[in-house]
Amino acid sequence: MHIFRSLGPAVARVSGIEAMRAGLGALIGLGLTGLLLLSPHVDPELGLYLVAPFGASSVLLFAVPNSPLAQPWSAIVGNTVAAIVGVAVCLSVTDPTLRIALAVGLAITATILCRALHPPAGAVAMTAAMSPDAIAELGFWFALTPIAIGTIALVLLATAYARLTGRRYPFRQFDDLSRHRTEDRNPTERLGLAEEELTGILERYSQSFNLGVEDLARLIGAAELQAAAQSSGPLTAQDIMSRDLVTVRPETALGEVADLFKQHRFTSLPVVGADTKFLGIIFQMHLISQARADALRLDRRYGAALRRLLDPDREKPVNAGDIMSVAGPRATTNTPVGALLPMMADGETDAVPIIEYGKIVGIVTRTDLVAALARTAARAGSA
Repeated sequence: MHIFRSLGPAVARVSGIEAMRAGLGALIGLGLTGLLLLSPHVDPELGLYLVAPFGASSVLLFAVPNSPLAQPWSAIVGNTVAAIVGVAVCLSVTDPTLRIALAVGLAITATILCRALHPPAGAVAMTAAMSPDAIAELGFWFALTPIAIGTIALVLLATAYARLTGRRYPFRQFDDLSRHRTEDRNPTERLGLAEEELTGILERYSQSFNLGVEDLARLIGAAELQAAAQSSGPLTAQDIMSRDLVTVRPETALGEVADLFKQHRFTSLPVVGADTKFLGIIFQMHLISQARADALRLDRRYGAALRRLLDPDREKPVNAGDIMSVAGPRATTNTPVGALLPMMADGETDAVPIIEYGKIVGIVTRTDLVAALARTAARAGSA
């Protein structure tokens, strides 16, 4: 029974939206490359044409952009080196079967040695080995056009598409700045393990081709966070939430919002409509960003001396409803405290509103959460 189970899907279930995102990316990437740079028809004279391996490269670049095998160095150098190897073998070996097998085998070896393993590179070498007439005419130019130029175009389009769709490509490097633009690691990645130690783990389990060091750090951090969540006890959001809420309406002026932040020393304020219906939440960062934008705008139009004056050309003043966030995490009174941990661990959310039937009944701040975890740890230590 276990044998048949091993023949089933090994990839975790992926949402239909993600599948559409990847497929649309490949469509746009290959479409624009073929439209603006290369031709879908073989043109041995210019050498600018689409080849089948570009389809395989698109799978990696648009569907699994976090894979080490999909990174720009792997894609561009891997495909180009494989093309050079394939051309060299094609020009020197006459037997078709030996030529194809030798080209692919040597291409794999060469790309690994160049730290540029890219699965479609094997198809690039095979394409060269199977096209002796075209290679005889193009020679080593085949490695430049269409292979290198086409791969560079796909990488550039994949980079732009990832940013437009909220993804990260190329993937994060271990020494990249954190989300706060400092050298401190993100909270969920502070493992006490150096880059060399994480690299050693990947090499020990032969996973260097499947996972990057940064992604390994994020996965270990997520696993530790999940373990902490499961051991946080039976507490729920209603046990630790603040109930005496200070809220604002969408039409509340930003000056009043700023006064409330100063008066209560809050880091967040819920925005409610009629009958305490929850509409969104304002974090201090939203208010600061808006104030900075206003200051810059007034500086440009009136100079720094008039920064505090009201802009007479503004058609509508900015109110609470204009800067509130409506897409943040939410919870109910029965949500376990452990489930709140991942919501606030990345530093982007200072508080989680507690909603019942569309109305806000409480809020859990990061301070509430830390206090609850501290009490849980104290009880466990005294037991």
